[in-house]
Amino acid sequence: MLNVAQIFRSHPILLTGGNGFLGKVVVGLLLDRFPDLQQLYLLLRPKFQLPARERFFQEALASPALGPLLEKRGRGFLEDRITVVAGDLGEPGCGLDEADMERLRGRVGAVINCAGVVDFFPPVDASFHSNVDGVRNVAELARRLGARLAHVSTCFVCGEGDGLVEESQPIAGFYPRRQGPEDGSFDHAEEIRYCRERIRLIYESDGAPGGERSRDLVRRLTDLGKQRAQHWGWVNTYTYAKSLGEQILAVEKDLAVAIVRPAIVESALRFPFPGWIEGGRTAAPLVLMALGGMRHWPVRRDAPLEVAPVDLVAAAILVVTALLLADCHEPVYQLGTADVNPVLLESLVGLLSGRAQFVSPEQARARRERLQKRIERSQTMLHGVRKMIENTGLPGKESLTGWSMALRTRGLQATLREQTLDQYLPFILRNRYIFESANIRAAYSQISEKDRALLPWDPERINWEDYWRNNQIAGIEKWIQPEAVKDWAFKI
Repeated sequence: MLNVAQIFRSHPILLTGGNGFLGKVVVGLLLDRFPDLQQLYLLLRPKFQLPARERFFQEALASPALGPLLEKRGRGFLEDRITVVAGDLGEPGCGLDEADMERLRGRVGAVINCAGVVDFFPPVDASFHSNVDGVRNVAELARRLGARLAHVSTCFVCGEGDGLVEESQPIAGFYPRRQGPEDGSFDHAEEIRYCRERIRLIYESDGAPGGERSRDLVRRLTDLGKQRAQHWGWVNTYTYAKSLGEQILAVEKDLAVAIVRPAIVESALRFPFPGWIEGGRTAAPLVLMALGGMRHWPVRRDAPLEVAPVDLVAAAILVVTALLLADCHEPVYQLGTADVNPVLLESLVGLLSGRAQFVSPEQARARRERLQKRIERSQTMLHGVRKMIENTGLPGKESLTGWSMALRTRGLQATLREQTLDQYLPFILRNRYIFESANIRAAYSQISEKDRALLPWDPERINWEDYWRNNQIAGIEKWIQPEAVKDWAFKI
C-alpha cells in the first residue's frame, strides 16, 4: 500500500487555482490531513495593486472554506507551509520570473492545475487564455521544474452523448461526433490555429477606440465560441476549450500527466463543513429556480444528474497526485457518481419543486411565448390607461408607473430564467450521461485504509435525498451570494 502522508512529506506541491471554489478545498484538505507536508506553493495572479501573497491571505483566508483550518492550525502554520508565487497561467512559463523559476526548479514534485474559466459561454479568447494557453503553459512550467502534472478537466469533454462514457476513450483527435478510430477529421492544433485567426479578424474589424472591448466585440467572440463548439458536438465553449486543453497534454512528450475529470462539482459532503458551496456554475441556478416556484421542467426523467461533492473531488485529486508521484497512475480519472449511485432527474426535480410537471422543450417554449404575450398585452393596456389619465387629469398615474415597472421586471426575469435553463438543457434533457469511474476506485485500492479515511471517495454511501436537502439546498441558501438569489429565484 502507498503511504500518502510519506509521499506528500517528500514532494512539495505547486497548486494553481487555489483561490477558486475547488482549489480552496484542495488547499484546506491537504493541509488539514497532512500538516507535515513539506511545502505548498500557490501560483496566484496579482490583482490590481494587490500583490499575489497579500491577495491570497486577504481573499482566500477570509473564505469560510479555510476558516476551520485557520482556527485549527493558526495563521502562523499556514504562513510556514504556504508559499505564494506570483504568476499568470495565460503567460509563457505561467508568468514566473527567472528568480522564482530557478528557486522552484527541482523542488516541486507535482503541479496540480485547478485553474480555469468555468463559464459556459464566455468570449472564446478568455476561455482560450485559461483553458487552452493556460494548459500549454502549465505543462511547460511542470517540465521546466522537473515536476509531474495533475490536470483538472471535466467529465463533460465528452460533448453530446447518451449512456456510459468510458475512461479509455482516446484523447488525441477526439471530437464528440467522431465516427470511430479511423476518423481523422479533427486536429486540435489546426482547430486552435483556425480559431485564433478568427479571433484576430474579429479584433481587427472592431472599431472601439483605445483598445477597448466593445459590446459588439464581446458578443462576436462569444458567438464564435458557441459556433465552434456546436460545429464539432461540444455542448458549450467551456467543454470545447477544456477538450482542446486535454489534447494538448495528450501529445506532450517527456511529461508525466494524469487528467482528473470531475462531474458537476457541488456542495461539500463533510469538509470543510457540510453544505459549503461557492460560485454560480454549479447546479445552484436550477435549485434557486425550483425554490422560487418553477414547476414546469423540460428534463429527461430517466437520466441521472452527474454531480460530485467538492470535498470528495478534492480528496480524489490528492489521491491521484500521490499515485502520480509514485509513478503508478492511470492517464484519466473520471469522478462521477451515477455509475454506482445515480440520482435520477425525475426524483430530484420532484424533491426540489414539489408539484413538478414535466414538459417537452416545445411545451416549455409555448408557455414562455404565452407569458410574454400576456405581459405585452398588459403593458399595452397600461400604456393606454396612462395616456387617458394624462389627458383627463385624473389621479392614479403613479400607481400605473409602478405596475408598468413590475411588468417589465417580470418579463426580464422570465427571459433570463429561460436563457439560463437553456444553458443547462444539455445536462438535464438532451444527453444522458453516466461516467465510468473505475480508475478512481482502483486508485483507492492502492492506498491504506487510514489514507482512505483521510481522503474519502465514497459516493456509493451518499443518501441523495438527505444530501440535497441538508447540504445542497441549505448550502445554496446560506452561501451563494444574495445577488445570485435575486437573479435566479424567479416566481412563476
